Amino acid sequence: MLNALWNEFNMQTFLFLSVSCFIASFVDAIAGGGGLISVPAFVASGLPIHVAVGSNKMAASFSTLGSAVKYFTSGKVNFKLLKYPIIAGAIGAAFGARVVSHTSEKVLEPLIFIMLLLVVIYTFINKNMGIKNEFECITLKSTILGSIMSFVMCFYIGFFGPGGGSFLLFGLLKIYKFDFIRASGNAKVLNFIANLAGLATFIYYGKVSFLYSIPVGIVMFIGAQCGAKYAIKKGSKFIRPFFLAVSLITIAKMAVEKFL
Repeated sequence: MLNALWNEFNMQTFLFLSVSCFIASFVDAIAGGGGLISVPAFVASGLPIHVAVGSNKMAASFSTLGSAVKYFTSGKVNFKLLKYPIIAGAIGAAFGARVVSHTSEKVLEPLIFIMLLLVVIYTFINKNMGIKNEFECITLKSTILGSIMSFVMCFYIGFFGPGGGSFLLFGLLKIYKFDFIRASGNAKVLNFIANLAGLATFIYYGKVSFLYSIPVGIVMFIGAQCGAKYAIKKGSKFIRPFFLAVSLITIAKMAVEKFL
């Protein structure tokens, strides 16, 4: 059996995916948007499109786990605060993985494009947002708003996903008054939950190539840890322009695919 798997394994494909997805996970750990690199890489590897997307979801789960672990060990994740948003996010992502898959991308893309553009404009105008950590305490209001935000964003990430990490980060910035470092750390935990729900759907339908997604996922776990470590070292003033850049690239990509 091992010989059969080895015969199917292409080292050039693995090296291509490893390099591309390491960069993707490094970027994603800082400000999201890693899927802009990793999804096209899996598609370019020659895998059938649905298998490529499912395999990316598997590898991306390793990536978000890697960055979440690094942020957590650095004291940038508040699980007490995330208790209810995690539950809401898990429900939303599982529901989203089932429902959003039957929703036309023609409906979703314009809405996501507009929302992400508004997020970029708002972040650009409010130059001090996310630079200092102004989180004070957990309140009933923030718990309710955080849980609603988590449900909606994880519902979206559960299957479709582009820009989802950016929306989670922005939501945590606004609701809890985090700086970019803590917002990124807590967003990665919620993103990981959402990825698992989407992954379960792809596995159920047999759309995951374990031969590549698991070893590439390990590479992405390492890349995400490196990216998170770099972000923590550089601070929120570094993440803010990075976040804006990744969001603008996402907007540009969606615009090109829509109008060209």
